[in-house]
Amino acid sequence: MNDAIDLVNFAAAATGLVIVLLGLFFSLAVRYLETWTRRFFVVLFSAAAAYVASDLLSQVSLLFLGPDYSGLSRAAVFCESFFSSLLMPMMTLYLLRCSGERRKRTPLFASMVTLWLVYVALLIITQFTTEIYSISPENVYHRGPWYFVLLLPPAAMMGLNCVSLLFRRKRLSKKQRAAFAVYLLLPLCCMLIQMFSYGLLMIVIGTSVSVVILFAFILMDQVDHSIRQQQENAVQQASITVLQMRPHFIYNTLMSIYYLCKQDTEKAQQVILDFSSYLRQNFTAIAKEDTIPFTEEVEHTRAYLAVEQARFQDRLLVEFETPFTAFRIPPLTLQPVVENAVKHGLDPELEPLFISVSSRQQDGYAEVIVDDSGPGFKPTDDDEPHIALANISKRLKMMCGGELTISNRDCGGTIVTIRIPVQPES
Repeated sequence: MNDAIDLVNFAAAATGLVIVLLGLFFSLAVRYLETWTRRFFVVLFSAAAAYVASDLLSQVSLLFLGPDYSGLSRAAVFCESFFSSLLMPMMTLYLLRCSGERRKRTPLFASMVTLWLVYVALLIITQFTTEIYSISPENVYHRGPWYFVLLLPPAAMMGLNCVSLLFRRKRLSKKQRAAFAVYLLLPLCCMLIQMFSYGLLMIVIGTSVSVVILFAFILMDQVDHSIRQQQENAVQQASITVLQMRPHFIYNTLMSIYYLCKQDTEKAQQVILDFSSYLRQNFTAIAKEDTIPFTEEVEHTRAYLAVEQARFQDRLLVEFETPFTAFRIPPLTLQPVVENAVKHGLDPELEPLFISVSSRQQDGYAEVIVDDSGPGFKPTDDDEPHIALANISKRLKMMCGGELTISNRDCGGTIVTIRIPVQPES
């Protein structure tokens, strides 16, 4: 029976060592980790590896080596106890980091360090007495009558970490809470199993697995954060590109208003109102971080087209047919598509530009169709209209899972279709 238990203990320690060494490798190699977090896990896995390696060495020395190696056994057991004691204060350090606290300004870390120093002091005293534990000259491990005293500081550290996690749980993400809970509870469960299974050393494998699980959860949390950050940056970059107003458009509009003031005062006033509405919608869109009702985007587009029609008059013809409006759309989606059609579709040498804007619901999607009679779309070109539409497409996908497709009309011109999963307005 003892031989079987010894074999299980040895296998558990060897497995634990492989696990923490793999964790150390991944903490050095994996991306998406902040510099501080990477260094923390390198130190944590190094301490865990030293702990498990010391446990493995103590098993080999105590089980397979003779009395001549009692000194090696004593050193291995000491190192095993010392390195295992580092894991709880290190959790406290990372818990404070994740909850946004500085270790120097909280009594928690000072209390944890104090308990750890008490434990180390007891461990050193143990080397000069047999009351706590000892290694006999025959290379046999013995627990003394005061062995339980050595367990008090680690138990206090574990309890303090549990209470600290409970009080700081609202400052942590779901993955962080799960990571710390597993880090605390898994070794505790293994300790209880070990208490009721004499001779079975489960705490080593439990600790190794808990450290790796902590790393895995924190890594997933950091990956999620990195992906969210990249998406936000991409949306902001695309929004900045879309929001860039053409200086010549503003200049031409102001010049049109200037000449209209002499020729048609009422029309000049209307153009000023339309231009003001366009500018207001444009500036409001900068502050928008979410989708808006489709009706607002239609209003913005109408204001823009009214200004352009005042400039181009009979050369620009517009038609709106938008019976379906019960959905939301990213700000500055429809208006830039229409502006793109005007900018690249109007040509003095061609017929007047006709633009049709329509909306409909089909197959669980809201479809917005911008149809123009311009020169058409050339997919091989790599110019401004392609970049503008690509940015709009990117924003659609990231903000609402929508898509933008472009096709040429049979009789000349371009059809831009925006498809958005229907999300009725609340």
